[in-house]
Amino acid sequence: MTPRRHPPRTLMLSPRHVEAMRRDIPDPGPRLLPGFRPATDEDYDTTVKEIIASAPADGFWVFAYGSLIWNPEFDYVERRVALARGWRRAFCLGWDFRFRGNDEQPGLMLALDRGGQCTGVVFRLPDGRLEENLHRLIRREVSMVPTAFPWRWIGLRTEQGPLTGLTFAMNRKSGRYVSGLSDEALADVLASACGFRGSMCEYLYATVSHLEELGIRDSHMWKLQAMVAERIERRLAASAEKVAS
Repeated sequence: MTPRRHPPRTLMLSPRHVEAMRRDIPDPGPRLLPGFRPATDEDYDTTVKEIIASAPADGFWVFAYGSLIWNPEFDYVERRVALARGWRRAFCLGWDFRFRGNDEQPGLMLALDRGGQCTGVVFRLPDGRLEENLHRLIRREVSMVPTAFPWRWIGLRTEQGPLTGLTFAMNRKSGRYVSGLSDEALADVLASACGFRGSMCEYLYATVSHLEELGIRDSHMWKLQAMVAERIERRLAASAEKVAS
């Protein structure tokens, strides 16, 4: 089975909403959660060696389901649309008090969770520079030990054939695993949280807009972007009314 391609649709969430949510927030620095410690150079070296040692011999691919789609921060020589069965894209990695959230309104990040299916993008890393690019990837994705979403290899389907890709999947036993939120509660978070790197609104907009450009449709993400746009619109209207009065 290959992913279906669709023409892009017009999002309700827009750059205007992203700009309205922009805040100048200084970096508060890392916050260690109970039972976690900062990842060290030794941790990164060990992880990179383990990944390379376990890698398939027919090419090194990285599967992206969230921000890696639009901001991979590593070099690649090829990319494809890919389907992961048994996994779904979900806002289940919490809570973020730094990058796209704060103490008053923590954020929630995307991770792969069990169940369903997820269409994303798979990148092929250059063979001669695996260690360099993996260090860039791991240092971006992992800041604490133990990680809440450890690396793993998963099977993927692409139009060019099946392959195995490296990805990061949620550990449901982690204290950072968040589940059971209604769409309304989740949209409230995405419409409000903001950290030093930007807002959850921006994160959602970038992800959904790039999925649309690639012809990838995720019904839950599409629903959330509309709900977030409506919440921000109501907030902007209330603010304008208050100023006018």
